[in-house]
Amino acid sequence: MTVTHAHQLKEALHTLKETGVRITPQRHAILEYLIQSMSHPTADEIYKALEGKFPNMSVATVYNNLRVFKEVGLVKELTYGDASSRFDFVTTHHYHVICETCGKIVDFHYPGLDEVEDLAAHVTGFKVSHHRMEIYGTCPDCQKGHH
Repeated sequence: MTVTHAHQLKEALHTLKETGVRITPQRHAILEYLIQSMSHPTADEIYKALEGKFPNMSVATVYNNLRVFKEVGLVKELTYGDASSRFDFVTTHHYHVICETCGKIVDFHYPGLDEVEDLAAHVTGFKVSHHRMEIYGTCPDCQKGHH
């Protein structure tokens, strides 16, 4: 686990403590998996990755825990039109590039576009809470016709 990941995990666990969420070994493992995984896993993928470690954990358990994380703002649920939601550990300042052919989602980091929020707030009078930017295209694999 990288230093950054370890730090993010520590902060996430701190957030859970602050909000009074009990930290079970399963929750710890799910968070750790989400932080290390850059692929926005589905609940099913998380379950498959951890079932060896927690034989009596069900997909429902994973879902319930993801919902808890979502409520405290640690995790975002990404629904891009396909049936299964993907879950993304919320880190600052990253955007998604989405392949229109295979649906792969890749993170790319970019300094937050705060000026966009400022401008939007200024022009509309809104109190802006956040923004989300998605970029669409064709991933290198699909360009080569691998799919």
